[in-house]
Amino acid sequence: MKKLFTILAITGLLFLGTTQTTYAQDDTQTEQVDGEKGFHQELKQRFIQGGPFFMGIVLIALILGLAIAIERIIYLNLATTNTKKLIGSVEEALASGGVEAAKEVCRNTKGPVAAIFYQGLDRSDDGVEAAEKAIVGYGGVQMGLLEKNISWLTLFIALAPMLGFMGTVIGMIKAFDNIAASNEMSPATVAGGIQVALLTTVFGLVVAIILQIFYNYIIAKVDSIVNNMEDASISLVDLLVAHKK
Repeated sequence: MKKLFTILAITGLLFLGTTQTTYAQDDTQTEQVDGEKGFHQELKQRFIQGGPFFMGIVLIALILGLAIAIERIIYLNLATTNTKKLIGSVEEALASGGVEAAKEVCRNTKGPVAAIFYQGLDRSDDGVEAAEKAIVGYGGVQMGLLEKNISWLTLFIALAPMLGFMGTVIGMIKAFDNIAASNEMSPATVAGGIQVALLTTVFGLVVAIILQIFYNYIIAKVDSIVNNMEDASISLVDLLVAHKK
């Protein structure tokens, strides 16, 4: 969680820095020809038009979702191990120095595969079946660590468009309130409410799309690591059987 809060703080600072830069550029951009607007200025204008309450909540969902996604990507990349190289090193260590030498190799290697190997080797004195049970049990623990906080990412993916649609409903209600107050049906009367409705929907969908891309990448990375863990665990059991013989 400390890593998550650190990344969240960095993301917030980057966003604030971008916002300050955008405000600093306003004076320069106002000197340009009418109708020529920078992307950041246009984005800021649309954000303000969408209303600070719902748009602010959608923005918070984006920042929190990106913080979780970045933390998971960093963790998963650090957890990726060259399993073929590790299996070869463990096999050489078992042949030359026995189980203790193989455990030392696993101890000096980062990643969930090495951690599972260590647990299996540590239980190898009790037999191959005990080692296999330790591998399976600790594999579930490592899988839980790989999938940590991903459920929060799915929450923000679902929450962002829902908030956008809620803003849409509130914008339409405001438009009908304006019609009732003015007692006339004119484009100017309903334009403001409809604009808020459309902007909140667009921003909510954009946030959901961005986070969904990160989510799919994270899930694919987790599946790849889990497959490597399973294949490597089978290889380790075979090595222990051969070593016992």
